[in-house]
Amino acid sequence: MKILHTADWHLGHRLHEQSQVEEQTLFLKWIHKYIEKEKIDVLLISGDIFDTNAPSNQSLEMYYSFLIKLKSTSCQSIIITGGNHDSPGTLNAPKHILNALSIKVVGRATENIEDEVFEIDINGEKVIIGAVPYLRDGDIRKAVAGESFEELTDKYKQALINHYQQSAEQCQLINISHAPVIAMGHLFATGGSVSESEQNIYVGSLGHIGAGDFPTYFDYIALGHLHRPQIIGGTEKVRYSGSPNILSFSEIKYDKKIIVLTIENNEISAINDVLVPRFRNFYKIEGTVQECINQYPNLISNEYRLIPWVEIALTEEHNINTDELKKAAESYPFEILKTALKNQRRLRGIEELLEETKSIKELLPTEVFKLKCKEIGYDLEDNPAIEDAFNEILQSVKNQ
Repeated sequence: MKILHTADWHLGHRLHEQSQVEEQTLFLKWIHKYIEKEKIDVLLISGDIFDTNAPSNQSLEMYYSFLIKLKSTSCQSIIITGGNHDSPGTLNAPKHILNALSIKVVGRATENIEDEVFEIDINGEKVIIGAVPYLRDGDIRKAVAGESFEELTDKYKQALINHYQQSAEQCQLINISHAPVIAMGHLFATGGSVSESEQNIYVGSLGHIGAGDFPTYFDYIALGHLHRPQIIGGTEKVRYSGSPNILSFSEIKYDKKIIVLTIENNEISAINDVLVPRFRNFYKIEGTVQECINQYPNLISNEYRLIPWVEIALTEEHNINTDELKKAAESYPFEILKTALKNQRRLRGIEELLEETKSIKELLPTEVFKLKCKEIGYDLEDNPAIEDAFNEILQSVKNQ
């Protein structure tokens, strides 16, 4: 049996207000062909299928079309869990229809843990899946009036650990054939590396757990949430697949991957990383205006022929006119998405930031919060609990 682990597709994501539907469409075509060619039996998607909790009709069409097309392949079972960017209601709405197609969806934590555990039997070979979605505070513990932030953090973390323990116990209860057991999760595990794209999601200190906090009964833990493919806690069995597409310029220096597990003779015999093609070239160049212009001839496309996207970091010591950069770029087949001074030390206030912003959507709530704290002289570094509290409130509002 072959199982494919992926996560963080973020369908509908826009980078500096530029739609990424082209590379997302190419990824879905690629993974469909990969599943077909390699005869993948089971697909696990560990959260953040969509970039927002109100996905566009275009994103929904991409999602459902992909799932339907898989029915003509060897993939006989699909399990999808919700992430913090996903709307549990949107994911769960068609779950009964999808269930008829052997597609299991767990958009949010269920009342009965058995509804998150599935036994998959393909040609006499079995695997047990503990499909744990993103666990919101309100889903797994009861709020108590007057709790301090420290008490909230401790209780949420314990509730998180307890939920995985309950999942493991339910897996064990139905696992009469001693089949391999895989957990799915969407969370921040301590020791993981984040990228700039994850600054749009909540990665505070609330409820962090490490590799050692997961029940040892699980043979593999298929994680989503962090966009860099990585192993957690030095153990091969706790992994983030990472996002398949580049979601920020901070991600251009590492490969994108999916993970394929092979089950033979009732055990996981192999765990292999598989490189995802780079469907669009991204470049980050720096230097003086002239030095950057001199690099323009090297900013080329690849075999997928999507227009390359470029970020420029100028090493000038002061604000300068960037018209020369834009004019020189007109002769080349790439698009500059962002230009900034690399060593800019001048702090822009909120009012100035608003004046320079084309759309209010370009402002992140976290950026405004940090700027406001600096303006009033409040030191967040000495009071990290306040920033965590703000992020927790922000996520609660987003998930309404």
